[in-house]
Amino acid sequence: MTRATTVPHRFNVLGASLLACLFQLGLVGSAAAAPSTTAPAAAATPQGALGALKHVRAGVLDVAYAELGPAKGPVVILLHGWPYDIHSYDEVAPLLAAKGYRVLVPFARGYGDTRFLSSGTPRNAEPAALAQDVIDFMDALGIKRAGLAGFDWGARSANIVAALWPERVRSLVSVSGYLISSQAAGSAPLPPKAELQWWYQFYFATDRGRDGYDKNRHDFARLIWQLASPQWKFDDATFARSAAALDNPDQVAIAIHNYRWRLGLAEGEAKYAPLEQRLAGLPNIEVPTITMEGDANGAPHPTAESYAKRFTGKYEYRLISGGIGHNLPQESPQAFAQAVIDVDHL
Repeated sequence: MTRATTVPHRFNVLGASLLACLFQLGLVGSAAAAPSTTAPAAAATPQGALGALKHVRAGVLDVAYAELGPAKGPVVILLHGWPYDIHSYDEVAPLLAAKGYRVLVPFARGYGDTRFLSSGTPRNAEPAALAQDVIDFMDALGIKRAGLAGFDWGARSANIVAALWPERVRSLVSVSGYLISSQAAGSAPLPPKAELQWWYQFYFATDRGRDGYDKNRHDFARLIWQLASPQWKFDDATFARSAAALDNPDQVAIAIHNYRWRLGLAEGEAKYAPLEQRLAGLPNIEVPTITMEGDANGAPHPTAESYAKRFTGKYEYRLISGGIGHNLPQESPQAFAQAVIDVDHL
């Protein structure tokens, strides 16, 4: 899930109390990130509307991705979040392809059929690493500029690429707006109600949370989907299609590292430190941007007013009504696809 700030470090007692309450309510049925010892499974991701997957070696990864539309069309890269996958774009991608876009939908590190090329590579999910993956993916495919669009982790990566490499980004669509942050931003505690929304981050800070997520990945993801999109009546087949991506052998290491890094409980890699230092300054985003929000987003998210000033180029905000939750591209694909089209004409 996304956030614009992080929670404080003094979490032990509060985290245990929150978890106990959540178990009583029936909401939930050491651990440095490291390479998984589980052998990579054969590619088995359901294809659905996105068709057969392609693979490309990009940076430290073998990236699995879907591609739709004409090879010479303007490129749009659609980025997914946690605990979701590329099937959030099952309807968006064909809509854009029909409009002449070359649409690329990659699995992030730790998801689906994307794999690390080396067992010795740290299973690092700090924001700069995920954003660098996008640049490496573009480089591997010879793409100089692209439109970026995403939600949750994907929106954050798109934000970062647009802020740090604006020459590579034609346009941006970002669900929940400006999501760039830093470890230092979490030093101030949030109000109790806001802290409660981040219960899983406290949970993931413990060995019990890591083991519980590993044991119950699909049940955990279903709960997050329900909390983040309380009015979305997704069926079992829709959920199962995306939940399969969480069976990646590095999923637990990646998810746990991402949230522990935010709390300052896990180290990043030195090679990304210069990027993280730039991000800590909360750089503005100058590329043409449309930010979006669902009117029933149950996940923690900043208000539109709090981040509008961070977008200094052509900019528009859209609130999508009709009980739309956190997974906006899958819940309202027409609105999301239209934003991707419209942002090219701001």
